[in-house]
Order: sequence, then C-alpha cells, then structure tokens
Amino acid sequence: MPNQRRVTRRLGLKALLAATVTLPLSSAAIIPSAASSAASRSRRASTLAAPSRPAPRLDVMTFNLRYASSAEPNSWADRRPVMRELLRRARPQVIGTQEGLYQQLRDIDTDLGPHYDWIGTGREGGSRDESTAVYYDIRRLAPVEHYTFWLSDTPEVVRSNTWNAAFPRIVTWVRFRDLADDGREFYVANTHFDQRSQYARERSAALLVRRIAEFDRALPVVVTGDFNAYAHKNPAYDTLVDSGLVDTWDAAKHRGPRYATFHGYHRLRPDGDRIDWILTSPGVTTHRATMDTFSMQGQFPSDHLPVQVSLSLR
Repeated sequence: MPNQRRVTRRLGLKALLAATVTLPLSSAAIIPSAASSAASRSRRASTLAAPSRPAPRLDVMTFNLRYASSAEPNSWADRRPVMRELLRRARPQVIGTQEGLYQQLRDIDTDLGPHYDWIGTGREGGSRDESTAVYYDIRRLAPVEHYTFWLSDTPEVVRSNTWNAAFPRIVTWVRFRDLADDGREFYVANTHFDQRSQYARERSAALLVRRIAEFDRALPVVVTGDFNAYAHKNPAYDTLVDSGLVDTWDAAKHRGPRYATFHGYHRLRPDGDRIDWILTSPGVTTHRATMDTFSMQGQFPSDHLPVQVSLSLR
C-alpha cells in the first residue's frame, strides 16, 4: 500500500511530532465517495442553472519565505515583523509558501490571526523540515481534500528523490470550496522545484502536469510555486504552459512593475527574471498581477519577492 498523506495543522502535524512519517491511508481517504461526487455534480449543475452574476475575485499569493534561521544578517527574528506587516497588508485568501519550517509556519499562522489556517507537511516526511504549506482564509474557503506527493519516480514514497535533486521535493495540493461563490470548488497545487538539477526540474514539471490531469476537469486549477526556472527561458516552464496552464503574469489585464523575484536581500533588479510564478487552468481571468516589494528600514521579509494575483475563477 503506498504511503499517502493528508496532514492538517491542528491534527496531522501533532501526530507527526510523535511518528515523524505519515501512516499509510487507503486511497479512499483522498478520493470523494460516489455520494459526495454526485453532490458535487449537483452543486455545479444548480449553479450553472442559476442566474449569472459576477464571480467574486480571489487573491492568491506565492511566496518563498526563506527558511527561518538565527544567522545574521536576515535572521528570522529580524524578518518576522516585516513578514507580518506585509501579509497583513496584502491579505490574500490563498498563500502558497515554500521553504517554511514548522515553527516558522506557526509564527506566520499566529501573525495572520484567527481567520487563517494552513495545510502542509515537511519534504522529509516529518514536521521539522521545509514545507510547501498552503495558507487560506477560513472566512472564504473550506478545504475539501488535500494530498502531498514527492517529485520523483515514486511519488507516494515519503522523502523519495530519484532525479538527482539536492533535496526531496514535494507538491501539496488542496481542493477548496469557495464559501463566497455558491460553494464552487477549485484546486490549488503548490510546489518548490529543485535549485540544482535541471533534469529534476524538467521531470518535476512533467509529473506535475500528469497529476493535474487527474484532477476533476470541471474545476479550475491554480498552481503556485518557486520553480527555480526562468519564465519563458526554461524547458520546465515550457512543459507547464504547453500543457495548457496559463502564466498569470502574462495574462493579467493590469500588472505592477516587474523585478527579478529572487533578490537575495540585495537591490531589486527591474525587469529581471521570474522564478516564482502563479499559473492557472484556461478560463480563469487574471485581473491584476503584482510583486510586493515591501520592506521596513531596509529589511526584506525574504530573499524572494511574493507574487500576488487577483483572479476570477469563472
């Protein structure tokens, strides 16, 4: 039986503290029952029959947090207040994060306040290592199911790494119900591709495309991540957009200034290359795309800029 993961903040990660790796679950744990599938189809049918009205916009952010460290400069203690202020100002309904460590993720959860929750687990199979956690506004969204798989030839094997990546790499996906849009559902898939191996990035992109193809095709998909690959200049990017996924930065009706999304705590580079992207399935409208350059007294919250988009999923 493959190792499968459905880890939530309040329950799953507490269990992981005791058991470091996930317990095997049956495949039924992540596949909706016939009754729930029928109910979902019924909701979609009734929604389609209802009078048309503008879809509420959904604000989505992707943000490589830079893992928490006590090393100076740019320690987590120095960065956390800046991160807190940036996120409180931005208030996206979904935040796909990369590199967050467990205590760092808990700090961010505290700083976001009681209206947010998160889903994620560590890439090594425990709670102490880096995660691709997804935060969401509980006033707007309710998770229906979620899953984590490894970017390798054995995606269900915890901490597997078969493509010469520097570290095991993962994708965390969540199917959400939008409480502000008649219960419509959509997927968010969040990932962090390897920084060392181009081969791993290309294989990761191909696997991600295959897994997205297994989603309910009637539902929109939003992909967030640090892909460690330049948009428009890397075969991994080509694989994803050639599959039909849309680069929201290119598709946006309005865009803010563009910078290199990785700045390494140095001066921002206007018109630089993007390695942090948000992609969507066709049919999603991107109203605006921005890069948040917020800092306080010269301190950035991370060595990456967060990218945020405003979407209509229908």
